[in-house]
Amino acid sequence: MKNAEIKGLTLPELNEKIGSEQEALRKLKFAHQVSAIENPMRIKETRRLIARLKTELKAKETQK
Repeated sequence: MKNAEIKGLTLPELNEKIGSEQEALRKLKFAHQVSAIENPMRIKETRRLIARLKTELKAKETQK
């Protein structure tokens, strides 16, 4: 997800997206512990996406 797309999301959409990405990260980590996943870089990418989403959420909350 690009930064421009993230900036276009509303507060409820950001919260929903953060929740779904955190769930995906939890599943990725579990799958990686059970057996090696095909692309372990997905864990890093997902963590960074969550951080970008949280940063934008915080920025929008402080604007109000």
